[in-house]
Amino acid sequence: MSSFAVILPAAGASRRFSDKNYKKPFAPLAGRAVWLHSAERFLARSDVKQLIVVVADEDREEFSRKFGANIAILGVDVCRGGAERADSIANALEMLRDDIEMVAVHDAARPCLADKWIDWVFEAGEREGAAILAVPVSATLKRVDKNKAVAETVDRTNLWQAQTPQVFRRDLLTRAYAARAGEPATDDAALVERLGEQVSVVQGSELNIKLTTREDLRLAEQVLKVLPKPKTGGVNPFADDDMWR
Repeated sequence: MSSFAVILPAAGASRRFSDKNYKKPFAPLAGRAVWLHSAERFLARSDVKQLIVVVADEDREEFSRKFGANIAILGVDVCRGGAERADSIANALEMLRDDIEMVAVHDAARPCLADKWIDWVFEAGEREGAAILAVPVSATLKRVDKNKAVAETVDRTNLWQAQTPQVFRRDLLTRAYAARAGEPATDDAALVERLGEQVSVVQGSELNIKLTTREDLRLAEQVLKVLPKPKTGGVNPFADDDMWR
């Protein structure tokens, strides 16, 4: 069994969330902060040896005040955020412990996880070197021009929407970030792809939602009610693999 570190980037501005009191990873959801839902799922695993939360400098003091007890009890490492998401991940990579072999990156604002999805993508990442959760695109896609008129309908054949966790061999992800040269990337897999490396896709679930607006909190609360409970005592209560796709 490989040793995993999990990076939870939570340093974004949350502009579309439009809440004067909370950024989306720190908003309350079903009795705890959004980021804690994912953190506790990962830290319940025996193969996860390190969890790093990346927080913007402007939020560090408040984050420590609100979540200091959680940080201490869970053994979470806190990392300084960067100007862009990729800068934040690069900072976290510098904090990896020497014994870490695999790295998973998971959106801190994506709280609706099931243990089985993590199992699937961890296993694929360990086997293939790079793997992501994703779901096939089912909606009709339109490319829109600057006047917000439809320019074309995009063929959705073989199009998948990327999710997280995204899992990589440590050396591969470190090499991808070292080679990025400041170029933008919307996810970590894109940087690995630029190296010419293959990234395997593991089918995730539409329930693995990423919060964008405050309205998404209501949806996430309902999703959490129907997801299997976290593993307890090493027993996975996942009754039917297919029902959560």
